[in-house]
Amino acid sequence: MTDLDPMLLKCEFDRLSAMRHMGRVASVGRGVIEIEGLECVARIGDNLTLRRRSGPDLAGEVLHVESDLIHMLPAAAPDGVCLGDRVILNQTPAFSPGLHWLGRVIDPFGKPLDGKPLLSGTQERDILQNPPPAVVRKPLGARMETGLSIMNTMLPVVQGQRIGLFAGSGVGKSTLLATLARSMQADAVVVALVGERGREVNEFVEHALGAKGLARSVVVAATSDQSALARRRCAWSALSVAEFLRDQGLNVLFLADSVTRFAEAHREIAVAMGEAPSLRGFPPSVTPLIAGLCERTGPGTADQGDITAVFSVLVAGSDMDEPIADILRGVLDGHIILSRDIAERGRFPAIDLSRSVSRSLPAAASDAENRMISETRKLVGSYEQSEVMIKAGLYAEGADPLLDQAVRVHDELDGFFGKAEPDGISNSFNHLQLILRRAGAALPQ
Repeated sequence: MTDLDPMLLKCEFDRLSAMRHMGRVASVGRGVIEIEGLECVARIGDNLTLRRRSGPDLAGEVLHVESDLIHMLPAAAPDGVCLGDRVILNQTPAFSPGLHWLGRVIDPFGKPLDGKPLLSGTQERDILQNPPPAVVRKPLGARMETGLSIMNTMLPVVQGQRIGLFAGSGVGKSTLLATLARSMQADAVVVALVGERGREVNEFVEHALGAKGLARSVVVAATSDQSALARRRCAWSALSVAEFLRDQGLNVLFLADSVTRFAEAHREIAVAMGEAPSLRGFPPSVTPLIAGLCERTGPGTADQGDITAVFSVLVAGSDMDEPIADILRGVLDGHIILSRDIAERGRFPAIDLSRSVSRSLPAAASDAENRMISETRKLVGSYEQSEVMIKAGLYAEGADPLLDQAVRVHDELDGFFGKAEPDGISNSFNHLQLILRRAGAALPQ
């Protein structure tokens, strides 16, 4: 199937309509524009175009419908809007993913951002879908190769698992996501760049993903200067693409960067609708919104593939108790925390092993592997508890056998945690086993 497939062209023409409904501006204020004349035909979520008498057209979305008017949430400041300005109700944009979208960069409405033409698929999909019924979903699948030693061993990811990536700014979150997009075992990858800086979209596509990574990926991007409506829709649209690929029987890796910006976009919209903020500035509706987003990922039914998901969260000041991080930890199957201290000493990925956990364990590993994971955590924990004493020169060898082992292999373990591993999970465990034996850890033969 190509971008110029006759069937795709026919579907594109079938969606065209010669009729347009038009209303007039009745009031402007309180962050919304009230419009009369469209209340009988407009639906919440429909797109609107306001024709300003001076200046460019103003795009927006139907936010609220009353008996005699509708409320429009504008995509930009309503400067220059006058009473009586014409407002056109646009046909609800069809969102129809296709396999030919792989290798492309699109906006939340399915329009190409890479300068090349792109037709919609043959079947429209609602970007707000229900997850598969809980009782018919498959269990979590097999362990997946990640391309990173620490995640191959200490923090395994299995097919259909949902994990959170918690980090402050500038500690390597986007780099880690790009590594997973390139190296993680999956049939297809869908990346949602929600509220990303404009220059970083192309940088992520060209340099982080590269041609090989992009070939199996669909990137959905809404930059930070776009409206809250577009930024919130970005996550839903990307997830709709992932669900389409899953329904084709593919095992999909879904990467969302970031859920925090998704929640912030929803907060702007909810406040404009009159919802009072209560969770440290976030409205109560943000909790079911995030839970619904996460539940749409995970294992599919018997005749579907799976969506393995990584949701990134921006935690200001490394506060893991802020509302968005707290909500996500409760619905995910594990969390990976990036440490600024580790990043500042030059180890990437800057994963804080002691504070990170994968809920796929112990089932995802064999008995011997679980023993190695347990011994490694003991060594890391022992060193971290005594790190201040060691750096102050107060450590004396022989007082604590476990600490002696931890000091002996600390540098080697630290290097292992930052090592890429392109040759598979078994090689990662073999390397870890050699390190533990040099430490003198008791391991099964």
